[in-house]
Amino acid sequence: MCPEMPARASQDSPAPSPALWPGLAPDAPDLPFLAGPRSRLSELIRAVRIFGEFIRGFRRLHFLGPCVTVFGSARFPQEHRYYRLARQAGAELGRQGFAVMTGGGPGIMEAANRGAKEAGATSVGCNITLPREVEPNAYLDVMVEFRHFFVRKVMLVKYSYGFIAFPGGFGTIDEIFETLTLIQTAKLHDFPLILMGAEYWRPLAALLRHPLLAEGTIDTADLSRLLITDDPVAAAAAIRDQAVSRFGLRLAAPVRPRWYLGEGRVDGSRR
Repeated sequence: MCPEMPARASQDSPAPSPALWPGLAPDAPDLPFLAGPRSRLSELIRAVRIFGEFIRGFRRLHFLGPCVTVFGSARFPQEHRYYRLARQAGAELGRQGFAVMTGGGPGIMEAANRGAKEAGATSVGCNITLPREVEPNAYLDVMVEFRHFFVRKVMLVKYSYGFIAFPGGFGTIDEIFETLTLIQTAKLHDFPLILMGAEYWRPLAALLRHPLLAEGTIDTADLSRLLITDDPVAAAAAIRDQAVSRFGLRLAAPVRPRWYLGEGRVDGSRR
């Protein structure tokens, strides 16, 4: 049996008021993690904090159900064609029965979360604290905040049956190639990775064919893992088909939080 289809919602629904998400507890400014060795005690304290960050993410995201992660730039306004395309894709994923996870910020992330919420699906954000604060968008049902990019990237990959990447900059390209590397090295199942915004990604596809494929630094199978399309319906259907036929996605009773593990309700709590 396939995932249940959430009810459709009006595409003209008004934007919710900005969510008042509680941030991480005030703390002394972090020294850069990769700034070289510190005292052994400070390194131990940092390791414990990183472990706690992983645990917080695991506990908050464990109960989401089938999920798809959407990558893309924070810099596109609502009027941009890529914002509109990402909103459509988020809605289609929601209609196919998936929760939609993003980095939780503005631009493409907001658009995908917005589309999911309008389709009645769960909308999830994994936000990051930066010197110039990145505010979570107003369309999130669940939000987890992280200090470290590498922890956040694990969460964005760990719970998803597929990935859609929209146009973006260094961060988006990093997420695309890290996901491809994890799939290539069998650290991650061969989940679909779809690039939307064909015109934007065409030069990248050419680079992958030549010189990478031509010189043998990647294989044809590596290149075939990428699907490039501007059709949100086709993208969402491709992910669902793969999840059902290849990875045995079935509708099962939801995993219930356990009070004796200190787990609260996902749908009723924000952190």
